[in-house]
Amino acid sequence: MGTATSPSFDTETLRRGIEGQTPETLLSLYADDAELRVVNRNAQPSHPKVLHGRNEIADMLLDVYSRDMTHKLEGCVIQGDRAAYSESCEYADGVRVLSESMITLRDGKISRQILIEAWDE
Repeated sequence: MGTATSPSFDTETLRRGIEGQTPETLLSLYADDAELRVVNRNAQPSHPKVLHGRNEIADMLLDVYSRDMTHKLEGCVIQGDRAAYSESCEYADGVRVLSESMITLRDGKISRQILIEAWDE
């Protein structure tokens, strides 16, 4: 009798989506019922911005990756059904953004994500 394994998270798709600025590629990594919580200067920890489902997440990804900026995946660590990754971004005017994400995986897809952003001010 064989052992069942769950699909693994595709870090190469993550890299291609982030660095190629293709929101459709990134969206393919999310479960249909995914939840994304964003914490930044406008959505503080006591009142994070919470997005439910692929449609709401798609709107955010389309907005972010349509901006005149570069994105780089700095690192990704996976352990079991959890993963974390760092992304650095830079706008054309030199403003930098750093984001850290902690994700929960289900069947190789992102089911929950907490994203924390810090911006140059």
